[in-house]
Amino acid sequence: MDNYIYSLPIKVRDYEVDAEGIVNNANYLHYLEHTRHEFCEQAGLSFREMHARGLDPVVTHIDIRYLKSLGLGDSMVSRLAISRRGPLFIFRQDIFTPEGEAVVRATVDIASFENGRLSRGDALAEAFKDYLS
Repeated sequence: MDNYIYSLPIKVRDYEVDAEGIVNNANYLHYLEHTRHEFCEQAGLSFREMHARGLDPVVTHIDIRYLKSLGLGDSMVSRLAISRRGPLFIFRQDIFTPEGEAVVRATVDIASFENGRLSRGDALAEAFKDYLS
């Protein structure tokens, strides 16, 4: 299934690798989050703007599978697709080498809070309507 709606090239930086020279597993979560933030900004709604409007998307669950290690100076492409399941926004996020080899496969569930209260996410659904599958 190749219905990605956003791609972001990323390069591994020196402080993201461990003593063995490979990317520490926690950094992949940073790559995924950075991709979501960049996507939201490209879609016209930065996290700063969302918060100013009382909208706060919050991660409720992440399922991640590590398939290949990256090392210092390696490049990757982080891709995402978005769908909705009830009040949750489901981000399917995968990271690939530039050659297309899968590095990470992840699913990230996001709940929407409006003015500090859990909501159905209709405001976010409106903002993402052109991207929801």
